[in-house]
Amino acid sequence: MGIADQVNSLRLLLLSMPAIVKVMAFFTVWVCLWLPIAIPSAIALNWQPPQPLGNKKLPLLASLYLIVPLIIWGGISVEGWSFADLGLVVSARSLVSLALGFSLGMLSIATLFAIQRALGWISWQEEGDQDIHPILSIFQPALFLTLLLGLWISGTEELIFRGFLQNLLQQDYSLLVAAAIASLIFACAHLLWEVRETITQLPGLWLMGMVLTFARICDRGNLGLAIGLHAGWILVIASLDTAKIIAYTGRVPEWITGIKAQPLAGVAGIFFLVVTAAILAIFDLRF
Repeated sequence: MGIADQVNSLRLLLLSMPAIVKVMAFFTVWVCLWLPIAIPSAIALNWQPPQPLGNKKLPLLASLYLIVPLIIWGGISVEGWSFADLGLVVSARSLVSLALGFSLGMLSIATLFAIQRALGWISWQEEGDQDIHPILSIFQPALFLTLLLGLWISGTEELIFRGFLQNLLQQDYSLLVAAAIASLIFACAHLLWEVRETITQLPGLWLMGMVLTFARICDRGNLGLAIGLHAGWILVIASLDTAKIIAYTGRVPEWITGIKAQPLAGVAGIFFLVVTAAILAIFDLRF
């Protein structure tokens, strides 16, 4: 048997596997390719799990996500798909969806904090120039870099979880069940970076994954809307966190505003996700 025949036999074997086994194989290959990069990087960064990563997270995250296109390409080659089948389409319509999602993402989470501010649950920490409203301090030169990182991270995660994994799981499960499984994996994957802070966010992260799946459905199977929505959330949260302008007043329990100042670990964050899904349903962004 020649090499070509062996490769074809392996491909047929992979195609015959249950979807959940394919998902496990995907992550196994991904981790195996990443570890030779991650271990030296962790040593160089002097990071020893389970220590909090802090500012050491970005280099490790970058090394993990840079190999994603290679893994996805291998996966779609086996399945006989294209990137367009995963929802990644470059077109004018996709750019409009991206912009709409980004605007909705920023507006929704900014509204969440504005409502909490109005209720007295949070306050702005005024630092530096007192003539400038503290909210304006998020608009710094680093904002553009944060935007690029947000688009890269959201694009990568949406391609994996709402694209490749969703398509794989739908081979054996209904759309809803596949979305629930992919969202659960999405939520648990965040435990890799910060276990203690992430454990309380798991329900919120799962719901976030479901809302992003719904965004793909509203966008006729494309990922533009989901990527934009995800990126908008990342930009606002990262910018506010960097500027350190939010202070929790303690007027309500932290399980309402977010345990350990994490919005997705609180009732308010869950509520804003539900409202976002409702907006998507009302407008049904299909055009």
